[in-house]
Amino acid sequence: MEPTSPQGGSRTWRTADAIHIDVRGLQPPEPMIAILRLIDSGTVGDVLVAHLDREPIFLYPELDERGWNHAVADFSPSEGEVILRVTRQEQR
Repeated sequence: MEPTSPQGGSRTWRTADAIHIDVRGLQPPEPMIAILRLIDSGTVGDVLVAHLDREPIFLYPELDERGWNHAVADFSPSEGEVILRVTRQEQR
């Protein structure tokens, strides 16, 4: 899937295992809004990988409330990127 640029200037693309969203360079709260909008759209499936400038601490409670787990998969301050892996919680 070619990267696309939805509202807010973020880019999204699909790989074999996830949808990715790159929100680097956006001013807060735009990264959080773009990620939540994508999750709420119902197009994510079970895994979203977010590429951010910094750890999104205010996003975590919103993800918890929506039933999504989150873990920092990679943190490279020298490269200015945090990669956050967001997965849908299993339904019981």
